[in-house]
Amino acid sequence: MPPAVQETVRALVDLSPVLTELGARFTAAGFEAHLVGGSVRDALLAAGSGSSGVPGDLDVTTDARPEQVLDLLRGWAGSTWNTGIAFGTVGAEVRGVRLEITTFRADRYDRESRNPEVAWGTSLVDDLARRDFTVNAMAVSLGADRTVTDPFGGLGDLLARRLRTPGAAADSFADDPLRMLRAVRFVAQLGLVPVEDVVEAMTAMSGELARITPERVQAELSKTLLQDSPRAALELFVSTGLADVVLPELPALRMEIDEHHQHKDVYAHSLTVLDHAIALEKADPDAESPDLVLRLAALLHDIGKPATRRHEPKGRVSFHHHEVVGAKLVRKRLMALRYSKEVVEAVARLTFLHLRFHGFGRGEWTDSAVRRYVTDAGDLLPRLHKLVRSDSTTRNKRRAAALSETYDSLEERIREISEKEDLARVRPDLDGNAIMELLDLQPGPDVGRAWRFLKDLRLERGPLDRDEAEAALLAWWSTRPRT
Repeated sequence: MPPAVQETVRALVDLSPVLTELGARFTAAGFEAHLVGGSVRDALLAAGSGSSGVPGDLDVTTDARPEQVLDLLRGWAGSTWNTGIAFGTVGAEVRGVRLEITTFRADRYDRESRNPEVAWGTSLVDDLARRDFTVNAMAVSLGADRTVTDPFGGLGDLLARRLRTPGAAADSFADDPLRMLRAVRFVAQLGLVPVEDVVEAMTAMSGELARITPERVQAELSKTLLQDSPRAALELFVSTGLADVVLPELPALRMEIDEHHQHKDVYAHSLTVLDHAIALEKADPDAESPDLVLRLAALLHDIGKPATRRHEPKGRVSFHHHEVVGAKLVRKRLMALRYSKEVVEAVARLTFLHLRFHGFGRGEWTDSAVRRYVTDAGDLLPRLHKLVRSDSTTRNKRRAAALSETYDSLEERIREISEKEDLARVRPDLDGNAIMELLDLQPGPDVGRAWRFLKDLRLERGPLDRDEAEAALLAWWSTRPRT
């Protein structure tokens, strides 16, 4: 490592009083302690960008055993936790700084699960050798000398934006297949490009991801999607076959759809929609960013197309009701990946609604249609706006301008009606108690049916005064089919 870089890293470490004190405590007790892994990587990146300080939570490795680490932290750390102590990790918080301190490891993997047979190590270099990528296999001593250890060329790889494993990639991924998804994430997070050995191993071993729990897979996929520019990472995810294991609906979007084999690449379109949605998300000062729900919806909104593809006369192809099928597929896949119920339902709803706008020609939106659009979207309306606008990816500039103008007119209609009515909380003009009193009903299914009738009437005609609402309800009640 060049001397100038070593001095920069040492200076960054010295900016953290907690690390300085930690190093002094361990050195005085006769133990080594090293800042390691992503902490060093991110410190180097921060130095390259002109930032100061050691970013994020801090990872430390040591030759002290876990029980010795706990003794050294006693009376100094504000709090400690030992949920990872079976794997040699002790957590601590010192004056707001979170630390994870792990004993040197020399694990062996059974290569049937990703759970190692934990074995303590005695060598820093051996500990670094078992890490996932070279950019995470660098360490800075917290002793007085602040020695920088980089046995596998991690700094050079970081500067070259290169992603390599310390040893053979196939061995690394056999030990822990989740590392393949971490490789995908680092493409998005750090802008790294995997070397040929890594790509070949990912492609050959993609099926090994079946050993990983859905929760861990979902966490890595989400982290990738939440990066600033995930497209290149997703392309690697698909090209290596990892997506076939984790999210098979995505590579299925690569379709030839006519007899001339002209490639209608719904897959590329979906990635473009994701790019556009991220741009709109970032440009909106009132929006959550990064927005996992919007990004999942942008990526998956068309996954119903392969199942609904139909060849029509004159070489045309249709995808009728792909939004309905897509919503079901989204719900099934995201549930399998253990996303929360709230995320699953939000993404499925956006998928179901993403074509609604295109059903209204060139903007002939009635008041009723506007009310239903807003009501059906509910609190997802701002995301639906972004998704629909992002989905308009035509290269025809005239058509693109027309679509944008039409959606502008829809948003203006929403604003106009919202000034007169509370579209965010459309409710029937009579509540359940009033319905039961007017129709002389007890609580039960008929009250729900009457409520829904009034809700539909409210959406169709707008607010009614009480007399109008009661007259309409009585008329409906007198003519409704008896069950």
